[in-house]
Amino acid sequence: MINNHINYIEFKAKDLNAIKEFYNTAFHWTFVDYGPDYIAFAGSGLDGGFERTEEEVVNGALTVLYHEDLALAKQQVIDAEGTIVKDVFSFPGGHRFHFADPSGNELAVWSDK
Repeated sequence: MINNHINYIEFKAKDLNAIKEFYNTAFHWTFVDYGPDYIAFAGSGLDGGFERTEEEVVNGALTVLYHEDLALAKQQVIDAEGTIVKDVFSFPGGHRFHFADPSGNELAVWSDK
């Protein structure tokens, strides 16, 4: 590991089973259960986890995923019952869209294609 590089990311989730289903269906992530209140994920490019919470999820950081086929990624999010919160738009260097997962975490997917 390298100092000062992002090594792990955590999110909150109200329903860990729904979160696993969403990210597995949309992005093929894999999960390891660590008790009833925490799951770790892998296969995303950066390992992380979801902690179960009863509180309202407030997203403090935008995590951005990369996909070479933005239209395919968007359709996979929709098929997994995610919500598109900002449709595809251009920015210097590429295009991206924002989505919310079943617990309300907002993420983005970008492409340089």
